[in-house]
Amino acid sequence: MTAPLPHQAASPEEPPRPPEDRRHVIRRRALTLLIIVLLIGVPAGYLVISANQSRDSGKDKEAKYSATGLTAAWPSKVQRRLYQVPIPHPSNQVAYYETNNWKTSRLYVQFQTTQAGLDQFLADIGVSRADLKKGDIAISARDQQITGWKFTGPGSRPGDDFGIVHTQENPDPTLDIVVNTGNAIYPFVYVVSRTVP
Repeated sequence: MTAPLPHQAASPEEPPRPPEDRRHVIRRRALTLLIIVLLIGVPAGYLVISANQSRDSGKDKEAKYSATGLTAAWPSKVQRRLYQVPIPHPSNQVAYYETNNWKTSRLYVQFQTTQAGLDQFLADIGVSRADLKKGDIAISARDQQITGWKFTGPGSRPGDDFGIVHTQENPDPTLDIVVNTGNAIYPFVYVVSRTVP
């Protein structure tokens, strides 16, 4: 059995404390509760806000990268080099769209250029006008649906479109090309460059 510890006697110089009244006890407990809430609640609230902002940022990125259709801009130099789509100068109405998955990566590009620009583009990829086949829609219906390109239907005339599938050995991409010559001065070029990662 353990002996009880001795209690220290109150100092004779200190007057004894009066017992706490109820209001003082409630105020002390409320202050303690407020401190606990602040110590736990503020960091927890910060974590919740931070998590929501991070999730919203992820949703924005997901929306950006899952958007379908073309973006009216030039693809980056890295994209043009990787997918081997040398857009000639001068060109206008340039737009692109890139898709990636574990099987195939694609870059969709459209641009309008001059006759000399068309010749330069074809030479840069290693073909010539003689290689283009009249009426050959080299871009698949699936790729047309993704980009919204329409090579048949209202406004398109037979004989305006020339196409080629420029197949290359891996790792070089395959280029599906359609050239629309409806505007004799400024032909429109559509390219789908496919590469296997």
